[in-house]
Amino acid sequence: MLRILTIPMLALCGALTALPADQKPPAPKSQGELDALRQMLGAQDPDARIKAAENLLTKYADTDYKALAFYVEATAYQQKNDYDKMIVYAEQAVKTDPKQYAAMLILATGIAQRTREFDLDREEKLTRAEKYAKDAMELVKEAPKPNPQLSDAQWTDAKNDYLAQGHEALGYAARARKNYDAAIAELKQAVDLSPTPVSMIQLAVTDDQAKKPDDAIPLLEKVMAMPDIPASIKQYAQAEKVRATQLKAASTQPAPAAAPPQVEIKKQ
Repeated sequence: MLRILTIPMLALCGALTALPADQKPPAPKSQGELDALRQMLGAQDPDARIKAAENLLTKYADTDYKALAFYVEATAYQQKNDYDKMIVYAEQAVKTDPKQYAAMLILATGIAQRTREFDLDREEKLTRAEKYAKDAMELVKEAPKPNPQLSDAQWTDAKNDYLAQGHEALGYAARARKNYDAAIAELKQAVDLSPTPVSMIQLAVTDDQAKKPDDAIPLLEKVMAMPDIPASIKQYAQAEKVRATQLKAASTQPAPAAAPPQVEIKKQ
């Protein structure tokens, strides 16, 4: 379960990068390129977005929106649960634009969530995820408004969402190391900045792993009471609440009485 930036927000945020003051903002070089860009940003499903992004990259190889196109493809593959292709295109976005913080954030989150306890390169992966997250968060903090049509409130909300993604990724990395206190602290910051159902559930999952079901249950109940959330997310919250409730019940059961000492009876 990952939070995914919506395509309308992508359209608002242009290339999603921090431009130097002396650098021109990206712009289409022709009506055809503008139409291809609009088609990419307006595509309604992952496959259509992938096709439109490839069309933009193929027909307009010198486009200023190359990093954005790679990022759009990365998010589309993320939605298709194709982790390997998501990594490939997100890394292409960062290679094209080293300040493409949105791509860094999905790399950080994806790598941290996919790292397993017995991976031989586990520490290398987690360190890489943490670097992507921290670098992205620093860029976000100093990033100017990428589109003058964004209101200050919209840009603040967008920046908070990016920062929340960074804290989530750091939380997942700490959780992979079983450092649950650090993971909870990071995920709490994510929820404070942008309280999405996903971030709240992930915090509750970590509370349960830390044997803190009393903290998890209210979060899960809040998610389940949210209107209009996808059924899959509500079911996930319900399943986690069952687990939290079982953990709580197990922790409140009295310990079994000690067995009486065994007395050896010797035959006369």
